[in-house]
Amino acid sequence: MNQPDFVVKCYNKQELAQMYFPDISVRASVDKLRRWMRRCQPLMDEILATDFHPKTKAFSVREVRLIAYYLGKPGEF
Repeated sequence: MNQPDFVVKCYNKQELAQMYFPDISVRASVDKLRRWMRRCQPLMDEILATDFHPKTKAFSVREVRLIAYYLGKPGEF
């Protein structure tokens, strides 16, 4: 099955997490994405230098770009 090209744009956290982990529940996918992000120190350093706040419901374009750069685009692994 062909994946459409990943588009860097604003995504709510659930939507982006499900793109990375489509085979698990929404809650589990959000938790897993959060763990992956926390374990990638260069990503966290850069993302925390922005106006990132962990309680927001969505990722900005800049945050999505950083996540895709450090963790890879959804479907690449």
